[in-house]
Amino acid sequence: MARIDNIVKQRQEKLQRIRQRGIDPYPHRYHRTHSAKEAIALFQRWEAARENAPFTEVSLAGRIVASRPMGKATFMDIRDGSGKIQVYFKSDSLGEEGYELLRELDIGDIIGVRGRVFRTRSGEVTLSASHLSILSKSLQPLPEKWHGLADVEKRYRQRYLDLISNEEVGRIFALRSRVMAAIRRFLDERGFVEVETPVLHHTAGGALARPFTTYHQALDQELYLRIATELHLKRLIVGGLDKVYEIGRIFRNEGISTKHNPEFTMLESYEAYADYQDVMNMVEEMVSFIAEEVLHTTKVSFGGDTLDLSPPWPRMTLRDAITDKCGIDFEQHLDEDSLRRQMEAIGMDVVEVKGRGKLIDKLISTFVEPNTIQPTFVMDYPIEISPLAKRKPGSESLVERFEAFAGGMEIANAFTELNDPLEQRERFKDQERLRALIGDEETERMDEDFLLALEHGMPPTGGLGVGIDRLVMLLTDQHSIREVILFPQLRTR
Repeated sequence: MARIDNIVKQRQEKLQRIRQRGIDPYPHRYHRTHSAKEAIALFQRWEAARENAPFTEVSLAGRIVASRPMGKATFMDIRDGSGKIQVYFKSDSLGEEGYELLRELDIGDIIGVRGRVFRTRSGEVTLSASHLSILSKSLQPLPEKWHGLADVEKRYRQRYLDLISNEEVGRIFALRSRVMAAIRRFLDERGFVEVETPVLHHTAGGALARPFTTYHQALDQELYLRIATELHLKRLIVGGLDKVYEIGRIFRNEGISTKHNPEFTMLESYEAYADYQDVMNMVEEMVSFIAEEVLHTTKVSFGGDTLDLSPPWPRMTLRDAITDKCGIDFEQHLDEDSLRRQMEAIGMDVVEVKGRGKLIDKLISTFVEPNTIQPTFVMDYPIEISPLAKRKPGSESLVERFEAFAGGMEIANAFTELNDPLEQRERFKDQERLRALIGDEETERMDEDFLLALEHGMPPTGGLGVGIDRLVMLLTDQHSIREVILFPQLRTR
């Protein structure tokens, strides 16, 4: 710490000397004509054209990431959002006073430079600076290993250092942005309308999750941060918007893991006159479209496996998936005690797990999800864990629901939406009874306003939820959700 304090003191002294020269080290603006990448491309085109005209001057700006003084000449590397370029300073071009200013610069400072681009004898495209501007004096040093910041806690807590230090991190988040754009393009071209729904809800519904609570002073009432956008989007289907989607932040008061963050980004879409089979077709088409758009291939590497995202994806029932993985047929165990005994017989600890639905969910998370590597649709779920889905014809215990798994993760969840308001009311009542019986906060709550909307008539509808963060993890071969969220939730220091 003493060493860092000394570096900061030295930089503050340099800052003072810069100001004494009459230079503002934090100017209001700087006119940049090109990015580093653009300047290099412009020079390469000029080289290829073999014209006699001299290369025009360009103005660049970026952060100093390396400095190599050599007497009356200095080479620096500066980096902007597009990449890195070498800059060549010499006293002949800058003048003695301008060249002396280099002594006051440090790694991490942001500068502007103007000059012509040339290629050095070693072949590196370089800008020969005829003018230098200080744009921001950095008072804190970059981490010693700025070229590969490895302290995970520091990387997440000070993401700006991570972005400065690790170029790959910037590429991941640039790709994430392109994924979002590709999703919008895919849905917009199919006639979907992007909408926005409230983040503050009177009733936390649309998912089996514990909400965050907040308080509205003017209304004098407790509100919840949304755990899903589902119930508001289905109101819009009732209202006649036949194809809607929303990409938005979701908040769930749950544990933090490599696959879970308390706030995350979800795509939800709803299409009138469709069912879960139609949605399955759309999901495999959309994911393969996104992969082609951002990676130019539907084959991606994830954890040493090559995943083929091109359609069609395999489809299997949940019953078969669980039976294949652990030998338990949950349809043969229609009561909680019978299923619990069977799970205990194969060595599972389910003492704290309450309710048949939760037991089945435990089977999914233990055997199905982590062992499903290639993209696969697992469908036809028990009604206990799917209170908003339409019952499967001919079955009292199953609903038309699927989850899409890939790389050992759930990436999508979808239903044929329940549109019978009387049955939906009974389902909500069952959830409330379960909540009271076993104290489970992760249950659906009675939502009278949503039921009132359903009573006006909602057409048959296919609904979908896609975890954007997990999809980006899949496309970038990242195995922690914190690597694809710019500011993941961390414990207060």
